[in-house]
Amino acid sequence: MSCTKTIRVLIAKPGLDGHDRGAKVIARALRDSGMEVIYTGLRQTPEQIVEAAIQEDVDVIGLSILSGAHNFLFPRVIELLKEKNAQDILVIGGGVIPDEDIPGLKAAGIAEVFTPGTPTSKIIDFIKSHVK
Repeated sequence: MSCTKTIRVLIAKPGLDGHDRGAKVIARALRDSGMEVIYTGLRQTPEQIVEAAIQEDVDVIGLSILSGAHNFLFPRVIELLKEKNAQDILVIGGGVIPDEDIPGLKAAGIAEVFTPGTPTSKIIDFIKSHVK
């Protein structure tokens, strides 16, 4: 009998962004692939996101943003995870993010950035290959 761990993912919408259709599509796809998904809802602060991730003992945080504040909010989540000694949580991002901002986000600690039109299978495969 094999015992495989279910991957736990927190999907969060940081900042004042009020659009969550994409986040809900991703959450559903991850759930349908066998992952356990916690969706925090709209307008979360980085502090709320990190606290929820720690409380829920997640493997992955998926940040979704359209507001343009990704260069501040995404790295802030990484900083808070480090402060809480929780940098073992994989952090991915997605949404309307200009290509020229992606290298800086990755340098800040975001494992991968998925832009609109990315097949959900690519996100699922990335998570499964990067969670131990």
